[in-house]
Parts: sequence; C-alpha cells; structure tokens
Amino acid sequence: MENKNTFFITAAILGGALVLSVLIFSIVWKSSKSADQTITVTGSAKRSIVSDLGIQRGTLQARSNDRKTAYQIVQQQMPTVLKFLQDKGFSKDQIEVFGINGYPVYEVNSNGAQTSNILYYMYSQRFEVRSSDVNKIKELSVSLSSLVEKGLDMNADMPEYLYTKLDDIKIAVQAEASKNAMDRAEKIASSTGRSLGPLRNARMGVMQITPKNSNVVTDYGVNDVTSIEKDVTAVVSASFQID
Repeated sequence: MENKNTFFITAAILGGALVLSVLIFSIVWKSSKSADQTITVTGSAKRSIVSDLGIQRGTLQARSNDRKTAYQIVQQQMPTVLKFLQDKGFSKDQIEVFGINGYPVYEVNSNGAQTSNILYYMYSQRFEVRSSDVNKIKELSVSLSSLVEKGLDMNADMPEYLYTKLDDIKIAVQAEASKNAMDRAEKIASSTGRSLGPLRNARMGVMQITPKNSNVVTDYGVNDVTSIEKDVTAVVSASFQID
C-alpha cells in the first residue's frame, strides 16, 4: 500500500513538473515570437527653401592668326566686361577674374588627322560673379548676351542658385522624416490591436534637392542648382518591434 502511494505521489510530481515545463516553454516561445515580430515603414518630410547665393560665370574669348594679337584682344576687352558688371550693381569684391589662357588650333586634313599647320590662336579669360541677391544674378544672366552687340566674343554659363545653410536644413528634415516613420508605424500597430515597441534599425535615404513642386528623384540623389526656389526631401526607412 505504501509503495502504491509513493508511486502516485511521484507521478503527480512528475506530471506537475511536465505541465510547468510546458507552460514555461509556451511563455518563453510566445515572448520570443513577439520579439521577432517587426514592422518596417518609410517616413518622409519636405522643406521649402529659397536660394541665398547666386553665381554667374562667363568666358571672354578672342581668336587671331597672331598669338600676341589674340592675347591683347582679351586683355583690352575685359575692362568692358567689368564696367558692364559694375553698371549692373555688382561691386569689385563680388567679381573674380581668372588668368588668361590660350592655345593654338591646328588644321585637320581630309583623313581627319591633325596636321602641324596652325590655323589660328584662341585665347580666353573666365570671370565669376557672386551675390546674395539671387534675382539680380538672374537678371544678369539674361543681359550678358548684350555684350555680343558690343563686338565681344562672350559665352555665359547657366547661373547657379545655392542655399548656404543646407546642412542645418538636412538635419531638421531627416528628424522630421524619422518622426513621420514612427507615427506611421504607431497607426499601423494600433489598427491591429498591438503596440509599438523599440526601434530595431533605421536607414536614411539619399537627400533630394529639387526645383519647387518637382517630382524628379534619383537613387543617388538630386542636388538642383538651376532654380531659386527648391524643395528638400528626406526619406527614412525604419523597423520597429511589435508588442
């Protein structure tokens, strides 16, 4: 009789231990599965900016059969360009003039091969105008072509419009994009009766700086310098644990 009672007690203990083990395993497994569940969302943010620096570049050039003459033409005509720029309201410290460069242009024969015969000499001198008044730079880019009417051989580059405080804007927009990602994740989690857990990982996308209201994007990012008004867009991909 005593052996029989001992058997039942031992069986009960083993059975209880087995149930407890299964219960503990079930709790650990559910906890582990819950920890493995994540949600990945993409957040974005956009800021509008106005360029605060304009740059206009141009090249004055001349050609002649005589090297010295070509050089002198450029040297004599650059003061006309500088006076034109100053008359447009640009001060001397806003204008930079670079050195005069020249090279010979050789004749090419009927076979497309360059010969040793010099056709003429080409000399040129570049200049650059910088101003925080971007609208004045825009006006200059249009009026520079009038120098051709004065007999100058002049090429004007497309003006560039930059924003000098871009680093500060980038940080702010990336922070807004991160918050947008978290807000989206919280809404998705709450709609399924779950709560949002800690951030698992996050990846910043490339920054897109585009003309205002443009939808052009690239994998390597856009850095527009052609427009005065721009949009700065940041994208963040973030993964959160779901509790």
